[in-house]
Amino acid sequence: MSIHTNCEGVSRRDFLRVGALAGVGLSLSEYLALANAGGVSPGARGKSAIFVRLGGGPSHMDSFDLKPDAPDTHRGEFKEIATNVPGVRISEHLPRLAKCADKYVILRGVSHTLAAHELGTIYMNTGNRPLPSLNYPHYGAVAAKELRAADHLPPFVAIPNLGAKATGYLGVEYGPFETGGSPTAGKALEVRGMALRPGVTFEDLDRRQNLVQRYDTAFGDYAKNDKLLQGMDQFGQKAYAMMRSPKAREAFDLSKESANITKLFGKEQFSQSCLLATRLVESGVRFVTVSLGGWDTHSENFSKLKGSNLPTLDAGLSGLFTALADKGLLDSTAVFVTGEFGRTPKINKNGGRDHYPRAMFCLLAGGGIKGGQVVGESDAKGEGPKDRAITPDDVAASFYAALGIDHAKEYHTPTGRPVMLVRNGKPLKELFA
Repeated sequence: MSIHTNCEGVSRRDFLRVGALAGVGLSLSEYLALANAGGVSPGARGKSAIFVRLGGGPSHMDSFDLKPDAPDTHRGEFKEIATNVPGVRISEHLPRLAKCADKYVILRGVSHTLAAHELGTIYMNTGNRPLPSLNYPHYGAVAAKELRAADHLPPFVAIPNLGAKATGYLGVEYGPFETGGSPTAGKALEVRGMALRPGVTFEDLDRRQNLVQRYDTAFGDYAKNDKLLQGMDQFGQKAYAMMRSPKAREAFDLSKESANITKLFGKEQFSQSCLLATRLVESGVRFVTVSLGGWDTHSENFSKLKGSNLPTLDAGLSGLFTALADKGLLDSTAVFVTGEFGRTPKINKNGGRDHYPRAMFCLLAGGGIKGGQVVGESDAKGEGPKDRAITPDDVAASFYAALGIDHAKEYHTPTGRPVMLVRNGKPLKELFA
């Protein structure tokens, strides 16, 4: 953060900002983390998006791309089951997702070459192969820039956090509002930045807000020309509006959800995070990220997937797709589910599977994407694409297309360097047929 100082240290304006934030429960570092801010195709059906990150790299061979005829060294322990889409089969430990397969698309044979967690994550979170000289923005930061959110809510929310440098070259004003925690069934989530500390009233908040506004006026063009301060100012105004808005507080309150929707989800934090994501997009948030880790199964792959990961994913994702459909939001909400890579088709000596970017799966839904199909194919052993490779760039271009954002749009870095949003990808035509 660029704190403006004079010979006495922190300037009066920054001192007031820090003091005001401390009074409502935000530290200066939290203020920066929550700093938050378009042009889209008018015919786009996607108005919001939910990005589900499966941290660690889920095994494609044991979830959405099983190979029952592969050798014992590759096949694994799980069986296939039929879905409600003829000819489409997935893991036996995803029974709920099997019943709503008509609502999403399985991409198979997605392929890249980055087997390190951080690099693979950057690639799959941005649609651009990482470069040491450039930090690309997360999909959510782009959505925050291009899609207008409701006045009382931030455009980009991360549940509970993003765990990555999200804004890239776009700047802090497009960063995520991080909830700082995961929701509990039937309760309002105590969101960092929306709660007043004990003893602090709205009248206190109003006085501090008025004080900062007077200094904004006094500093005039200086504040307007400072990009970082602009981003901070936007978040300060948003945080103030959120605390004052009953609609904003209700958006984060799962106890306000109907019983018919709540019963679609499990009680685990991931399921409840997916439920919260549906409430947020319904309320006007444009982009929500939800995370489910634990997929780095170098050992005991099958017991971990069977006992925890797949049932948890099954309950949360099936609830997400079904709830969006029941709320009439699936067609206007693009959903993207991905890890950073797949896992080795060949089982290792510890009963696990290792990092493997040459073949993986992704799920896409909503935003005009035609569900109930499989696009792409891996070979007989799940070792790579059978005919054509689907790249992360292609998936990114397709995701943006669902939101009406031109993947070939040119942005500029703070130094004036022109950068195409997704340089190498093209939307997958089958998704929108």
